[in-house]
Formats: sequence, structure tokens, C-alpha cells
Amino acid sequence: MVKKKLCARNKHGDGVSWYRGALIGKGNFGCVYLANLKKPKSKFRCFPNVMAVKCAEVSISGSIQKEREVLDNIGRCDYVIRCFGDEITGGENGEMVYNLLLEYGSGGTLVDVIDRVGGGGLVELDVKRYTRDLVRGIYWIHSKGYVHCDLKPDNVMMVGNCGSGEFRAKIGDLGLAKRGMRSNKKRKLDPYFRGTAMYLSPEAAASGVQECPCDIWALGCIVIEMFTGRPPWDCTQDLDADELLERIGEGRESPKIPDDISVEAKSFLKGCLAGKPMYRLTAEMLLNHPFLEGLVDADESEECEEVSDVNADSSLLLLSEAEADELGCPSCSEDDSFVSEEESVSYWSEEVLNGEQVIGFAKEGTLNIHKSLDTSSSRSDSEFNHALSKPVPTSTRQQYPGAFTIPTGV
Repeated sequence: MVKKKLCARNKHGDGVSWYRGALIGKGNFGCVYLANLKKPKSKFRCFPNVMAVKCAEVSISGSIQKEREVLDNIGRCDYVIRCFGDEITGGENGEMVYNLLLEYGSGGTLVDVIDRVGGGGLVELDVKRYTRDLVRGIYWIHSKGYVHCDLKPDNVMMVGNCGSGEFRAKIGDLGLAKRGMRSNKKRKLDPYFRGTAMYLSPEAAASGVQECPCDIWALGCIVIEMFTGRPPWDCTQDLDADELLERIGEGRESPKIPDDISVEAKSFLKGCLAGKPMYRLTAEMLLNHPFLEGLVDADESEECEEVSDVNADSSLLLLSEAEADELGCPSCSEDDSFVSEEESVSYWSEEVLNGEQVIGFAKEGTLNIHKSLDTSSSRSDSEFNHALSKPVPTSTRQQYPGAFTIPTGV
């Protein structure tokens, strides 16, 4: 039995520096495994001790590769699952397997958190904390020009803060994300909707329109599920996907807002679940909503391990012992290194020196120098952090309206 389990785990092969562990998830995209470092005590390690590895055979890994592209484009955010790189491994029968190395959510998913309560829903304080994490993640994704398109509790990972005993909700599974429409471009309707029917907005179900407001609608559905412990469309009769899509697309009703929650929570949900997208609050407005007031941020210094994306970090050089001697680097014992001369690996390296960008492959030691171009987003990381910590003056930021009335029928 043990041998059979090991064979099942290793049919996709191990990485250069990590072992493939137990299967923890499976979907249309492929499989997700735990991964553990081969030499976790190495001072040259570039991964956390435990990761989640999402993988599929290369020819059918388009969704996973798309997720890597989106994560690269939006950059690092404390409320979006981190990516540590990707790697090709050799599977059984000679197949090539694409592996995406991701942050591991030790607390499971938001579905697991809701299920552990036993069907009664979470207390409002916990709902507020997780909702604020989600709004911050959505705000970041939207500010980088993307729409997630598949927000649901299964795609929210619970990542622990070392020492605090609490978990942070982080958005994952961006394989269905798309570029948001720019105001000066004509909208192109998708021939199909992306995501899960239960969390689709009316405009997505009726006509395939999926822009930033559809993520806000999905957020409202998730908040209702956290409060009630039940799906947002908790129907008395069983509906198949087509019937549910028809019901949502008609736009005559929205998921029922619970009666036994605070006035602020009801107001928040009404702002998320307006039938017409033009009346929904934006993620930027929701950051200032009274429902999210009074929460204290956990100490950011409690984050576990500072690790990098090995495919993008300019400070990472994997050297053989001979190359280290030539450069005058101190020698290390066998236990401190996980890359041998036979297991040579090339990682893309970028670094800015004196206003010029140095780009090249670390293995060859050759560098190409190009003039550095400013390709940063219109919203920098510092601006994002400022938006989370302090209210921005009305003249420079959308504000949550003091009196917000949704007209009848929208």
C-alpha cells in the first residue's frame, strides 16, 4: 500500500531541490501536491520548506502557465498567493510535466474554515477580517488591470502568520483571470463565461460580460456564505447549472442577505450585490466602508520566511563548487548545497545597476545590458500600502458614500 502511494506521488517526478509529497487537490487544470525541500537547512535555499505544487502534463498546462503569467504581471501582494517560480520535471513514460511552485495555505481553503464551524456560519469579527483581506487582494488585482473571474471560497487560501496563531485569507487560482476592459476600447463579449455558476453576476450569466464589478458580486456571495455557512443561492429545490444561470441572468433577485447581521454588514452586501454593475461599489470604495472599520492589522514582521521567485530574483545565483572557488566565495559543505555540477540549472536573472538593467542567465555568467525602462504600474506598491493604512483625501480617491441608496429594480 505504501509503495503504491509513493508511485502515485512520484509519477510526475521530483524537482531539482524539492520532493513531491501528498496529493492535496485536483481539478480540471491538473493536480496540486505538497512539496518539501530536499535540504531545508541549506543556507542557499531559495524556497520555503513547504510549498504547494500545481502541475499538469506540458501539453495541457495552458491554464497553469496562464496563472504564472498573471502572477508575474500583477506582482507581489500580501493578499494574493505568492509564486516562487516554475519547473519542468520528467514524469512516468517520459512525459514532461509543468510545475508551478506556490505558497502553501496550511489552514486549507475558506471552504474548510466554514465547514469546521459546523454549518452555522462564522462570527462577524472573523467575517470582517477575512473580508478585508479579500477586498485588499481584489483591489490590488483590479489596480493592475486584471479581473479574477473565479472568486469563490475554494479559491481563497488560508495562510498562517508565524507566531500570531491567526490565518490570512489570500486569493489564489488566477488561471481564469483576464485583462479588464479599458474605457477607450470597445467591449468584446466572450463566447463563454469564466468561473463558477454559483458566484456569477447577472451580467456574466446573461451576456458573458465579466469586468471588475463581477468580482465585487462574487465577493458579496462569499461574504453571505461566511455568515450563513450555506451557498449564496441556497435553493429549496435542486437546480442544475443551466437553471441556476437562467435564474441569475434574469436579474430580478439576488442572494438573500441574512437578517441577523449588523447594519454595516447589510449595507456592505447591498453595495456588492446591486443588480446593475454601475451601482456596485468598487474595491477602492469598499476599503473605506464602515463594515471594515475597527480592525487592527497583524504585525507584518511575523511573516514566516522571506523567500523569492527563483525565476525572477536578481540576487539568486546557483553556482557549482568550482565556480564558487573562482569567484572567491566561501566553500560550503555537501549539506549546504542542493545543486551539483551534474544537475546544472539556469535561472533568469534581472538586476538594475547604475540606471541600467542587467539581464541574463545565471548559469552562463554572461549578461546583456539594456537601458532600464520604467514599466511600473500606475499604482506602485507603496501607494497600495498607503491606501490600506490611511484614508486618502476625497480629491484623490473614491470614497464610500455616506448615504448610498440603490434604486428599485437594479
